[in-house]
Amino acid sequence: MPSTSVRVMKYDPETKTLSVWFVASGKRYDYSEVPPDVYAKFRSAFAKDRFFNDYIRDRFRYRLAQNE
Repeated sequence: MPSTSVRVMKYDPETKTLSVWFVASGKRYDYSEVPPDVYAKFRSAFAKDRFFNDYIRDRFRYRLAQNE
């Protein structure tokens, strides 16, 4: 299901880094130490914005990624 707030998400299982690009700002944030099962649930969530707010936002350290 496409999301109105999450444009793209990618996950690196080796570093447990979840990268999320947001629709409104176009910016990418990298979230550290995200377990693989959380990413899998996020990916399959019907309401990705709700899942993000409930289970990722304010629960994992993050940084704003540099422009690519």
